Amino acid sequence: MQYSVKAAFLDRDGVLNKDTGYVGSIADFQWQEGAKEALRILTEWEYTIIIVTNQSGVARGYYTEEAVRRLHHWLSVEAVRCGSRITAVYYCPYLPGAPIKAYDYDSDWRKPNPGMVLQACKDYAVERSRSFLIGDSPRDIECGKRARVDSYLFTGGSLADFVRNILKERKQSGRL
Repeated sequence: MQYSVKAAFLDRDGVLNKDTGYVGSIADFQWQEGAKEALRILTEWEYTIIIVTNQSGVARGYYTEEAVRRLHHWLSVEAVRCGSRITAVYYCPYLPGAPIKAYDYDSDWRKPNPGMVLQACKDYAVERSRSFLIGDSPRDIECGKRARVDSYLFTGGSLADFVRNILKERKQSGRL
């Protein structure tokens, strides 16, 4: 298989939406400043957008996997409405020591492990040297490092401005 797709891997909570705790429903979802514009910019620059998100709220019993899937479907529809496209959403519902035993598992998909990113790279023929990850925690950045994908720590402000700066830097360094 030839790997030629460039991807933007995005964490969900704290990047696309404000991290207000365990976000398991559309009603709880609050867009991060500039997030819709950031999605549109990434699409204009021909990045395949892939969300990679830990969802331990499932393992803790705060919401179900079905609720997570509904939220992610809605998020994909909203992306289209703003002129973008989310190609895939990978999530990890597992948590070692979880109160719900079915989810008490140390998964290689749970960040900082790189399982979600590596699976997406296989599924979509992602060329890692042309791709990057944006996260809001050291766990996200470590995931990117383990997957050998450039990683950027988002600490707040406008996600659109943050993405513009990343793309400018990547263009200057020839990593588009």
